[in-house]
Amino acid sequence: MLRVPGPFRPHHHVTARPDLPHRVGPDATAVVVGGGVAGVSAALVLAERGVRVELLEAAPQLGGRLGTWDRRLSDGSEVIVEHGYHGFFRQYYTLRDLLRRLDPELGFLRDVGGYPIASRPSVGWEPEDFTALPRTPLLNLVALVLRSPSFKLGELRHVNADEALAMLHYDPVRTYAEHDHRSAAELLDSLGFSDRGRAMLFEVFAHSFFNVEQRYSAAEFLAMCHFYFTGNPEGLGMDAPVDDYRTTLWDPFTRLLEKHGATVTTGARAVSLRPDGARGWAVDVEGEPARQARHLVVATDVPATRELVAASPELAAAAPGLARRIAALPSGEPYLVARLYCEGDVDPARAPFTGVTRERVLDSVSLFHRLEGGSARWARERGGSVVELHSYACPPAASRDELVAAMREELTALWPEAADLRVLDAESHRYTNAPGFDPGYHLVRPGVLTDARGLRLAGDWVACEVPSALMERAAVTAVTAANDVLREEGAGPEPMRSIRPRGVLAGRR
Repeated sequence: MLRVPGPFRPHHHVTARPDLPHRVGPDATAVVVGGGVAGVSAALVLAERGVRVELLEAAPQLGGRLGTWDRRLSDGSEVIVEHGYHGFFRQYYTLRDLLRRLDPELGFLRDVGGYPIASRPSVGWEPEDFTALPRTPLLNLVALVLRSPSFKLGELRHVNADEALAMLHYDPVRTYAEHDHRSAAELLDSLGFSDRGRAMLFEVFAHSFFNVEQRYSAAEFLAMCHFYFTGNPEGLGMDAPVDDYRTTLWDPFTRLLEKHGATVTTGARAVSLRPDGARGWAVDVEGEPARQARHLVVATDVPATRELVAASPELAAAAPGLARRIAALPSGEPYLVARLYCEGDVDPARAPFTGVTRERVLDSVSLFHRLEGGSARWARERGGSVVELHSYACPPAASRDELVAAMREELTALWPEAADLRVLDAESHRYTNAPGFDPGYHLVRPGVLTDARGLRLAGDWVACEVPSALMERAAVTAVTAANDVLREEGAGPEPMRSIRPRGVLAGRR
């Protein structure tokens, strides 16, 4: 195993406190609203420490944006469908520590095997692949410049060095002070990279967070560069579950939560929140009795959180600042996922996951029959394939059917053999629940702790001092929320690691 140099090893943002009790007293209670990565993570940490927890999820299944549902295809077969592909990157230390509760060896994750970025042949660009670079920060950047066909040494003379080095100078305070008022598009324009370098290395990256450059904060973009590349000692290799999320994650997590005494209630939609005097908080549930608890963690997505707080006048009266911030939460762009059940297959040399650039709609292609067991079984029995097309930031005016048709056309332009696929069935959905990271919003973005005592927030949209994003941000904010409950109950915190909080050149001229 390659050893990571000391300065780049994971940073312990929260350390254990053996001088404090590990478990809370018998009266500690909590309700967690939202059963995605954030809600399950918060509920699990609390339940392990003796808090009596109820986890409420409005959908019939746990999972949030990693949720699943059953589908009968036109050929009569029963399959489990998901919201879409998610990469489990190796610097997701907090999420992986939680996943190790299910399997210490993480045997349910497999190496995806590559992270290529491709464009259609007519564009004339060779594919990029980020997986063969050194893991050590700075060395990975040097190797990228030397190896990447997107960079030519002569073109680098035109790059704005001050703007480019902002990635290495990342600082969680100074970077936002200097760059949050700008859009990522303005930053990328000022860098001076070639059109190819910008498209292959940066446009794909910005879209991966369900935002377009024009609406994405330059400071957020630099923070993501730090987390995924310039400050990341794990490289850009990623893993994916060997089977569907229900089988590998949500059913095992449900069993584990119940083992620790938690109550998992699905199909329970929280409709309002209100302070409940000395008892803490009450959660009104549609068609069911209200739940009361000393502590409350709200771990819902942006639209659901806005709706829930808007329907909670007593919360708004108790915490008007929080209510205003929640009402102003920006959403990301609409995104589309289409899973195609096909007769025939694409070239065996195609990677299980491919990022796509320079298309109007299509942003990635995932070959699920080469990733997960259920899809592999379906494809093997029928001599077919399961191909998922993803648009991270799709044109908002187009209909779902128009977008799916456009993605299929763009797939054929990218991989000509895809024209021979016969689609037997399709499952497609257009979503509007991704968070937005608009320029200038950072200073008022809600954090985990709120001005309503006993109420904490968790999710990938919540402000957080620990470097993180996407699923890892959901897990980090959840553990942070749980730790604040444990602090109030007199117990020691759950340890938490991440990458170093500052860039390798932060503090240097």
